[in-house]
Amino acid sequence: MVFGGLLTGTRHARIAELSGAQTPALRGLVISAGSGLGGKAMALSRACAVTDYRSSRHISHEYDTAVAAEGLRSVVAVPVVVGRTVRGVLYGALREPLTLGDRTFDVAASAAREVEQALAVRDEVHRLTAATRKQVTDPDERPGTWEGVREAHRELRALAPRILDPHLRGELLAVCGRLASAAGAGADGGPAVRRMRLTPREVDVLACVASGATNGATAERLGLRPETVKSYLRSAMRKLGARTRLEAVVAARRTGLLP
Repeated sequence: MVFGGLLTGTRHARIAELSGAQTPALRGLVISAGSGLGGKAMALSRACAVTDYRSSRHISHEYDTAVAAEGLRSVVAVPVVVGRTVRGVLYGALREPLTLGDRTFDVAASAAREVEQALAVRDEVHRLTAATRKQVTDPDERPGTWEGVREAHRELRALAPRILDPHLRGELLAVCGRLASAAGAGADGGPAVRRMRLTPREVDVLACVASGATNGATAERLGLRPETVKSYLRSAMRKLGARTRLEAVVAARRTGLLP
């Protein structure tokens, strides 16, 4: 069985995700830092394990009733740490008392790292969206504001493919769309040119190119091969009727594809 949850404050995590559960005993259980196996892992910021939960002398036993209801014996708990701050805890458990080896610890640590990366990306998305909303809606627009918006737009589009949560990814892309259309009238103040149909990746590449990135730097930022970046760029230029990279960026801004 595997289960876990994120912190709801500074010292408490709520079990919200479970796989392999046979009872509802653990769902919604609040784990306090320092209490039980998970609380110990949270307090120490490192993985902890027991061969037999109910008889272990190395943990406190506030949660024995819930653990016993599931019949769990061997358990490993791994903290989810983002930027040196514990954000949650993951558990893996067996219903028989077996010694957990290095392979089990490696798998648990790998799962925790995936959650850590997802949370780090989510944090960055929230930071960037909050900052760009303020820039776009601030009536006292300062010189350089649009450059900041454009940089945030590029970073957000680069983050989007790494987000597994479809709701958060959709929210992020919606923000990108609002940022791009915020300059709706185009740089010359006239009506926006008819929106071209570019693929999401073509827009991603143009956003990087607009920041001055080379094809190699764009490839690194987006996790693509340089040849793939060239292909996307050529396709975007053809659709926009542009002969150069600069013309493509200008055309994309006029159509509301880029801020």
